[in-house]
Amino acid sequence: MKKYACLLVFALLLNGCDDGDLTVDTIDFDDPTIASQTCNTLTNSLIYRLKSQESLLIQLPDNKIINDVTLPGAPVTYDIDNNLYRVVYRAYNGKVETANICGSIPPTSPSVTEEWQAKSGKIVINTAQIEVTDETTGSSKVTGYNHNIVFNNITFAKPSGIDQVNAEFDFGNFTTTVTPVVVDFSAQTAQYCPDQNKVYIENTTSSLVLESLSDNIIENVDTPTGQPRESLINLNSLNNKLYYRTYAGVLPVNASTYFCTNQTPASPAILDTWFGKDGQANVSGIIQVTTTSSLKVFKHTIVLKKATLQKGNTTFKLGDNFVLGTVTVVVP
Repeated sequence: MKKYACLLVFALLLNGCDDGDLTVDTIDFDDPTIASQTCNTLTNSLIYRLKSQESLLIQLPDNKIINDVTLPGAPVTYDIDNNLYRVVYRAYNGKVETANICGSIPPTSPSVTEEWQAKSGKIVINTAQIEVTDETTGSSKVTGYNHNIVFNNITFAKPSGIDQVNAEFDFGNFTTTVTPVVVDFSAQTAQYCPDQNKVYIENTTSSLVLESLSDNIIENVDTPTGQPRESLINLNSLNNKLYYRTYAGVLPVNASTYFCTNQTPASPAILDTWFGKDGQANVSGIIQVTTTSSLKVFKHTIVLKKATLQKGNTTFKLGDNFVLGTVTVVVP
């Protein structure tokens, strides 16, 4: 009987010491099912991951999560300074929720029982685009970005007064979404500026333009059946530059006054510019022109084969056969 009484007292002592506090020796957020979240998808200034009674937070100035692809060996890096660039780990005495992180008036429970502040180190971000491809047309859309975040040589100041140093600490992946660029001029007609050697198509708020065309690409001579004239998109040469642009305002009703000039007007202002990547013979970025005629009226149908548009390091494909349009030239 005395033996059982001792065991009961021991159990009561254990229960009396358990107040829900979490004792932490190391930070472990390796579980890939723990999603990274943000309090504001517009600024991404606070990114966090939550476990049952733990949180790991990154605080950044606004818009430091950059929606563009990083090149191999060239990540985006920020120095942790515990001021503008902060990394904080917290343990709680109960289940932690998003409201504990993002609420304008945080709940009073659970309360923080332990906090580690990062004193130094680097936030290293490698970013890849999330791309969806149409298997029928070969075109693609960028729907978002995956940002892989790692801390290098991070030093945490622990409440015990003993610093903890991690040469490499994987925070995990953080995903952002973007509105895909959709190049669609299906209801418009391509136009030709012979003096500028330019073909364009527009829908009042965006345009796709082939500038400085090769002299032999549009000729008023019928092409043999199945044998279109060919050239390559080439941004860095004098000829065949491809641009997709969006505008802050509306293009003029008579768009030729905007496009068929030697100097592009300042209004409407250009919002974004995507350029055509250089083509490779028989592979990609190919310009094909098929010409037919009747009674001195020549029709030139322009197709872009496997063309890719790029802004920064982000790219998307126009498709296997993107019809820029047909331009009509009447010979006197």
